[in-house]
Amino acid sequence: MISTPPHLEIHENTFASLVHPMSQLERIATGFTWVEGPVWFGDHGCLLFSDIPSQRIMRWSPEGVTLFRQGSGFNNGNTRDRQGRLVGCRHGPRDVARTEHDGSLTVLACAYQERSLNSPNDVVVSSDGAVWFTDPTYGIDSNFEGRRTDSEQDARHVFRIDPETGITAPVVSDFVQPNGLCFSPDETRLYIAESGSSHDDSVASVIRQFDVAGGTLTDAGVFAYIDHGLPDGIRTDEAGNLWSSAADGVHCFAPDGRLLGKILVPEVVANLCFGGADGHRLFITATTSVYCIFVDIRGAEPWTRGAGAI
Repeated sequence: MISTPPHLEIHENTFASLVHPMSQLERIATGFTWVEGPVWFGDHGCLLFSDIPSQRIMRWSPEGVTLFRQGSGFNNGNTRDRQGRLVGCRHGPRDVARTEHDGSLTVLACAYQERSLNSPNDVVVSSDGAVWFTDPTYGIDSNFEGRRTDSEQDARHVFRIDPETGITAPVVSDFVQPNGLCFSPDETRLYIAESGSSHDDSVASVIRQFDVAGGTLTDAGVFAYIDHGLPDGIRTDEAGNLWSSAADGVHCFAPDGRLLGKILVPEVVANLCFGGADGHRLFITATTSVYCIFVDIRGAEPWTRGAGAI
């Protein structure tokens, strides 16, 4: 019989089919300050991730770690759009920027109602090309991962950039600190992490869920609670399970919100993404290091694996 290794905590048998007990947690890169924003580029066989305070975006491949971009503007969360372009959230300029195929940058959003955004944190692109991002204040609260300044916004909004008009508009405005976000596989539901407990212990560490229709959101209540630390980056897989960062590792929830199990990581986890040559690797950014583990399912966003250029 195969025993459960110390880095796995199985709450339901389903989890053992998602993360095999023989799967090893491997630290593939370390020595950073605060890593975030992992995104897999399958056509290039590499992972890009942010080292926020060092203002760098790094590139990992099986051959090793190299510098992708210096002077990243305290870039945090990253994703890919349907054209294979990198889309990132920058705390320094307080914007969302897209890297074009020729390497140039296009700013997609930097203000709302002629006032600067707080500090865009995490981002996802839906299949219709709309860009959805969260705008908490972490990048303006200190000089560690941005530049300390006062907020110009009346709330910590979640925004949507319309794919046709380019207009940036809030879709949710009642978060204390909105953080990671991801869609269900069919994009009928958007999940958003509430990480306000970083500032206020009375704020519940929850992942909220919203029904999506025509570019608008309807609150569908709390999807899941994080029992150790707070939720930051989140992703769904092809079966609709949700994988969330937490203080003790990665928590995996069934589509109905049941906790299936945990991948225990020796550093506080900030974010994660699916990738690898076969799509069956979970990459985990955790404080100073990047970890990787085999999972027996792939991520819900097929365009994060496909063609494009960086």
